[in-house]
Amino acid sequence: MEDFVQPPFLVIADTLFVLSCCMLFGRLRDFVCWLLNPFGQRKKGKEGYAHIRDPTEDFYLRRMYGRIVDCWNRPISSAPDAWFDVMDRKRIKEPSGQDVAEIVNTGTSTRCLNLASYNYLGFAASDPYCTPQVVDTIGQLGVSGCSPRVLGGTTVAHTELEDLVAQYLNVEAAITYGMGFATNSSTIPALVGKGCLILSDSLNHSSIVAGARQSGAKIKVFRHNDAKHLDALLRQSIADGQPRSHRPWKKVLVIVEGVYSMEGEACNLKDVVAVSKRHRAYIYLDEAHSIGALGGTGRGCCEHWGVDPRDIDIMMGTFTKSFGSCGGYIAGKKPVIDFLRRHSPAHLYACAMAPGCVKQVTAALQVVMGLDGTGRGAAKVQQLHDNANYTRARLLEMGLDALGSWDSPVMPIMTYSPAKMVALSRELLQRRMAMVIVGFPATPLLLTRSRICISAAHSREDLDWALEQLDELATLCNLRHGNTALKAHMEASLKDHIRRHFGEAAAAAATVAGLANGTFDPYSYRAGGGKKAVATVGGKGGKEVQEKDGRKHGHVASASGQQQQQQAAGSGPASPQAKRARKESSGNGSANGNGVAHVEPAAAAVSAPVVVAAANGVHHGGAITAEVEVQMSTGKAGSGKGGKAAAANGGHVRNGKASGVVANGNGFHRSSSPVANGRSDVKAYIRTEALVS
Repeated sequence: MEDFVQPPFLVIADTLFVLSCCMLFGRLRDFVCWLLNPFGQRKKGKEGYAHIRDPTEDFYLRRMYGRIVDCWNRPISSAPDAWFDVMDRKRIKEPSGQDVAEIVNTGTSTRCLNLASYNYLGFAASDPYCTPQVVDTIGQLGVSGCSPRVLGGTTVAHTELEDLVAQYLNVEAAITYGMGFATNSSTIPALVGKGCLILSDSLNHSSIVAGARQSGAKIKVFRHNDAKHLDALLRQSIADGQPRSHRPWKKVLVIVEGVYSMEGEACNLKDVVAVSKRHRAYIYLDEAHSIGALGGTGRGCCEHWGVDPRDIDIMMGTFTKSFGSCGGYIAGKKPVIDFLRRHSPAHLYACAMAPGCVKQVTAALQVVMGLDGTGRGAAKVQQLHDNANYTRARLLEMGLDALGSWDSPVMPIMTYSPAKMVALSRELLQRRMAMVIVGFPATPLLLTRSRICISAAHSREDLDWALEQLDELATLCNLRHGNTALKAHMEASLKDHIRRHFGEAAAAAATVAGLANGTFDPYSYRAGGGKKAVATVGGKGGKEVQEKDGRKHGHVASASGQQQQQQAAGSGPASPQAKRARKESSGNGSANGNGVAHVEPAAAAVSAPVVVAAANGVHHGGAITAEVEVQMSTGKAGSGKGGKAAAANGGHVRNGKASGVVANGNGFHRSSSPVANGRSDVKAYIRTEALVS
C-alpha cells in the first residue's frame, strides 16, 4: 500500500519550505539569545561529562517539537470507552532555562469521542460480566503477585488464562507475560541467536526490532508485505549461508505482524506462509492488533485469511487492545512454550501479570468465545467489522487518503504535511474528537498521518457525527489529494475481501460507494439465505448481527463444537440522545448507562477444533516433540520416543558440518536455489534444527 501514498509535489515543496524556515529562524533565535546572554541560561550538564543529548536532537526538541508539544501526551480522566474525558491543558510561557514549553492541566475536562484508544471490542469500560469477576479476583488474590512467575507469581488465574488462550487459538499451549512490548523483546532472543537468520518486515513494531537486535542473529529486512522479496531474500541467504564462514544457518525465522498499527493493513499471511514453508523457515506472527479484531469470531489473521494456525510456529499477541487489559502471550506447540518457561527473561525475572488483569482477559475471552452463555461476543466482533468498513468507505468517498485493510479497526488518514497534521489535531480537539496523530520519527517526514481506531462500542450515530466533522476539516485543512490510484486499489481489495467471505455474487456487486451509502449489503448474499440475528447493542435502535454461518469462517468453534447465540442482557453504549448531551457538556456529562443486548437465537453448527499433535516428531522437517530434543550448541540429534532424530547414517552434526551423507531427515534439508549470479545448479543447505531445545 506504500505505493499509493506518495505525497503530492506541492505538499513536498511546501513542507520543505516550512521546515527550512523553522530551522533558519530557530538558529537565528539561538544566536540572538547567545548575543544577549553569552554565558547562557539553559541548564548545562555536569562539568567534564558528555552531553546526554547531541546538538541536533537538542535543537529539534526546542525549536520544532516544542512548538507542537501540546498535540501529544494528552491525559484523560475516565475509562477509555466510546466517549471519555480529556483533561484540558494550557501552554504557559517557558521559564528561564527551560528547553521545551511547559503544558499544565487546568483542572477541567472535555467529553470527547474516543477515536484514539485500542478499545476494539469495547471491554475497556465497565462490563456486567467481566467487571464483577475482576473485583472478586482482586479480593481473593490481591492487586499484584509481587513476584516473577517462577518464584511466587503464578496463580490459578494465570493457568486458567493460558489454557483458555490455547483453546481459543486452537494450539497446544500458551504462556502469558505482563507487558506486550516485553513479550516480543524477550521472546525473540530466547528463540534465535548467533548463527541464526531473521527476516523481518520493514514496518514491524519497535518491540520486534528491539528483540531481533538483542538476539545477536543476522537480520535482513524485506519490503513491507512483499512475499516475492521475502522469497528472493530467503533463496539468496540460504544459498550464501552465514557471513564469512558460509556455514548453513542454524535457524531461519520470518517475523510479520497480523495488522500493522501505523498502516492498518493486514499481513499477506497466505503468501508469507507459502514462502516460509518452501524454504523451511519458522514463522513468528505478532497479532497485537489483529487478535480479537480480525476474523469472523475474532481469532485473528489466520482466521481472516483461512490459514491453519498449525502452520504458524510462534503466535504472539497482546491483551491491551481487544480485551481491555494489559500483557501479552506466546502460543504454539507445547515443547516451544515449555522452552520459553525456562529461558524467556520476561517470564523468569519480570513481575507476573496482575491477577485482576488476568481475570479481565479471561472473562473477555469467555464472552468472545460464547462461554458466557450469550451471543454478546459474536455481536461485538460483527459490530466492530461493520463500524470499521462503514467508516473506511465513507472516508474514501470523501476523497481522503484512508489506508488499511477491510475489517481492520485501524485506519490512518494521510496528511503528508507536518503542518497539516498539527492543525488537524488541534481542530479535532476543539470539536471534541480525540484522535492520534503520527509524525517523524515514527513515520517518514513526508508521510505524517492522523489515525482512527474504531471500537465496537461506537454507535452508527457516533460515527456519522464524527464523519461530518472530518468532512468539514478535510476542506479546512486541504486533505483531499485526489488519489485515484488508492481509490482503485481499495475498490479491488474490497471485491477480493467480499469474495472470500461472501462469494462471487456479492463481490460482483460490491463497491466502496455502495458500502458507504448503504445500498450494498454483503449479508444479503450469504449462503443459504435465512434471517439475520438482530442484536440491540445499546441505546436506541438495533444493530444487525450476522449469523455465524453467514461468513466463511475458518477453524472456529466453541468448546462443545456448537456455537449458539441466545437471548441475553448486557451493557452497551449509551443512547444517542445521551451521547449528544455529553457532546454539549463539559466533563461531567451523562454517564454511560447499561443498554440491553438482545440476540435472536441463531444456532450455527461449526465443526469443533481439531488439534493434531506432532506425534511423529516432525515439524517443518525438524524434531519438535517433547521426547525429542536437538542440541543446538553442538548440532547433535538425540533419539526420541517413536523414532530417531539423528542422521540416518548415524553421524552427528557439528558446527554446521555433517559426518556422512547429507540428506533429508539427517539434520539438514536441501532445496535448489538459484543465486544472484545466475548459477541455478547450486544446492542450498539449511539446518533443520528444532525451534527450541
